[in-house]
Amino acid sequence: MKHYREELSFETSTRRAYLNITPQVEGAVRKSGIREGFVLVNAMHITASVYINDDEPGLLQDYDEFLERQAPQTGSYRHNLTGEDNGDAHIKRQLMGREVVVALTNGRLDFGPWEQIFYGEFDGRRKKRVLIKIIGE
Repeated sequence: MKHYREELSFETSTRRAYLNITPQVEGAVRKSGIREGFVLVNAMHITASVYINDDEPGLLQDYDEFLERQAPQTGSYRHNLTGEDNGDAHIKRQLMGREVVVALTNGRLDFGPWEQIFYGEFDGRRKKRVLIKIIGE
């Protein structure tokens, strides 16, 4: 069995952002030379997320509005008493998830219709990392 590891880094100019990272993950798959196996993609920060869904602007806006209703940035969070101001970002990450695993078949991500991999940023304006780990043959 072979394995390949790569890190992506992001620094968004806004506090919240939703970035389609499918092309970067596909590039890592090509570099790995692995044709059959699994691809793990995970956010390496507790205020960011990796998830799979459709790349449709209305849906991305719906996510943002939903998350803001569930965990408003201006909400009262005990976490913020530590001197931080990102209690909402931790909750948003928990709702959206930490990671995804995608099957790799014949050198390609084995997606269903419309599926894409996204990086969700909930406390941006600083550098953060995403891990890509590919395991297989």
